[in-house]
Amino acid sequence: MTVALQIRDVPDEVRDIIAQRAASRGQSMQAYLLDVLRREARFARNAVVFESTAAHRQALPEELSPERIVREGRDGGFQIDRGTVAG
Repeated sequence: MTVALQIRDVPDEVRDIIAQRAASRGQSMQAYLLDVLRREARFARNAVVFESTAAHRQALPEELSPERIVREGRDGGFQIDRGTVAG
């Protein structure tokens, strides 16, 4: 089942931006806005799933934190690049 939606009091500048984005994708404003709404609905569903897994998440050990990995690579290469990893 589908439902018709109507949005009132849309400022001209917002309408113009939406029309421009739709045209750049070769879509009508209707098609473009329907895509936007579908994307938002997916994000909402994904957020619900993500939150439902909160109890099962585990913290990363400090040595595996993204910040530490990036800093190590930036500050002198990774251990494997320096030949200090046993292998």
